[in-house]
Amino acid sequence: MSRKLQRTEVCADCSAPDPGWTSINRGVLICDECCSVHRSLGRHISIVKHLRHSGWPPALLQMVQTLASNGANSIWEHSLLDPAQVQSGRRKPNPQDKVHPTKSEFIRAKYQMLAFVHKLPCRDDDGVTTKDLSKQLHSSVRTGSLETCLRLLSLGAQANFFHPEKGTTPLHVAAKAGQILQAELLVVYGADPGAPDINGRTPMDYARQAGHIELAERLVECQYELTDRLAFYLCGRRPDHKNGHYIIPQMADSLDLSELAKAAKKKLQALNNRLFEELAMDVYDEVDRRENDAVWLTTQNHSTLVTERSAVPFLPVNPEYSATRNQGRQKLARFNAREFATLIIDILSDAKRRQQGKGLSSPTDQLDLGSDDDQHDYDSVASDEDTDSELTAQNNNNTQRSNRAKSMDSSDLSDGPITLQEYLEVKKALASSEAKVQQLMKVNNNLSEELRRLQNEVRKGSTGGGPASYGGQHLSASTEMGRYMVSKPEKHGSGTDSDYDNTQTYDLSLRSDSRMGRSSEEEGRGESDEGVGETGEPDPTLPCTEDVILKTEQVTKNIQELLRAAQEFKHDSFVPCSEKIHSAVTEMASLFPKRPALDAVHCSLRLLASSASRLQVECRKAAPSEPGAPAVDYQLLTQQVIQCAYDIAKAAKQLVTITTREKKQ
Repeated sequence: MSRKLQRTEVCADCSAPDPGWTSINRGVLICDECCSVHRSLGRHISIVKHLRHSGWPPALLQMVQTLASNGANSIWEHSLLDPAQVQSGRRKPNPQDKVHPTKSEFIRAKYQMLAFVHKLPCRDDDGVTTKDLSKQLHSSVRTGSLETCLRLLSLGAQANFFHPEKGTTPLHVAAKAGQILQAELLVVYGADPGAPDINGRTPMDYARQAGHIELAERLVECQYELTDRLAFYLCGRRPDHKNGHYIIPQMADSLDLSELAKAAKKKLQALNNRLFEELAMDVYDEVDRRENDAVWLTTQNHSTLVTERSAVPFLPVNPEYSATRNQGRQKLARFNAREFATLIIDILSDAKRRQQGKGLSSPTDQLDLGSDDDQHDYDSVASDEDTDSELTAQNNNNTQRSNRAKSMDSSDLSDGPITLQEYLEVKKALASSEAKVQQLMKVNNNLSEELRRLQNEVRKGSTGGGPASYGGQHLSASTEMGRYMVSKPEKHGSGTDSDYDNTQTYDLSLRSDSRMGRSSEEEGRGESDEGVGETGEPDPTLPCTEDVILKTEQVTKNIQELLRAAQEFKHDSFVPCSEKIHSAVTEMASLFPKRPALDAVHCSLRLLASSASRLQVECRKAAPSEPGAPAVDYQLLTQQVIQCAYDIAKAAKQLVTITTREKKQ
């Protein structure tokens, strides 16, 4: 669907006239230059769509138009409206400003760091605040005030919140009230159209019972958004959901499968439901990237040299996903048109096969794949390999040779086609990787209580009285790091400087381990846990617990300084901060014997030293580069720096725990 732009419409980020793109989840209109930055952030930050050249469900387009015309942008620029900000020199970019760094840094601060969003008063219990916001959202969606609900969502209200007294979610309330635009907004923010209320009724049931047939049909489309879009990408058709929920196109030569293709299909079918859902969502994101790339190439003015506007050669890093999954997502860009079409067909076929179980609804949520018995609706897919792959190859070649490498192993993206079997091997390794991430997050969540307990024990058993501030400081640093934490990528032997596990370049090499995917932090965690649980005589060579806590407090203080620099985009402070951390780590390590008797101490010291060395290596990448050198991807660099800092804090915590326990014996 197309629309005619009004002359008064301007880009929400730089005020350029006649914006052609929109950020759906932010409810704003944006120009081409700002759109290139939005796309580089990833769909988890901004979901972009062209206003004229992309396909639009009418209700979704109306929702975006309503938000944009009712001041949704003021939600993301709340503090900039304060006159004091103008006096302090903080301003939004002008259309004439450069994309990099002026516009890009502002857009990242605005949408990724939420630097200008209204901040709620601090409360002791964050859960209560979120619950209150979610209850307000639950009540507000029955009205037509979209901007109110978007503001609540921006503050942390949960779109899938289940009201304990009402027994419903916000989407149930919007469906009953016939608020189709509110329903669109909730689904964009992850609301599940198939979620049951306390009596097992879905939002679709609510809409039908209230006579809102159009809304009920739209909710069905939202529930099958993923498979619908995959089918439409291949054959330009969507199911009507009255006679069946799936259209499964067929390649002209799909019946003549090679042994490799058959083996890959069996591996896909063997994936558990969770991994299959993640694979399908990743492919959905890749479809979105390719469609937007096609629109991008169509709408750009090729008569002029465009140096700052860049397409997105592969899916940007999502810090909420493991490094393994991010690498797998980026490898999807290496599929040519026919390979990618084959993968989509296999996913659609297997989605239907799994229709009795839970599946996918939207790019971010679960979907009931349904229990219908509709037959395959085969379409002959035109041989678009030449045109599609040509556009993709042109896009990849142009952008990979230009500004920045946005992946964790960008050199690996241009070394030839990837097979479906290779991609599934990566997906198979994902299960164990993410389980370890969850385990590490659990350790992080218990950190505060454990440190307070240890401090109390130290105070009771010491005449000097240990410091009382360590627990709170360490918690604030580690909690912030936990938000950005990504697991280590598996080693594939590339040996480039961008490899996070390239330990041979660091001052203290880690022990080699032939087990794939086992990283230094996991070794340190597993072995130190064993050591902490040992019983026997206390180790007399261990230092005083108070001294260990004092040194750890200094390490934590320096880590907090680094985190503040990262949050404020002060990348020139990375190197001096890393030097301070390395110095504090060296002082802490000097308290312990060179050959500690406990293996747990040895492993923790090794993790501490190697992480500090890795941190120095990563931070040096933020130093000014030589003219002509590729620009630094500061988003990815910041994620890697924070991961290193998290490892340092965790190793220090292990040493405090071990020392305290040993001295008690």
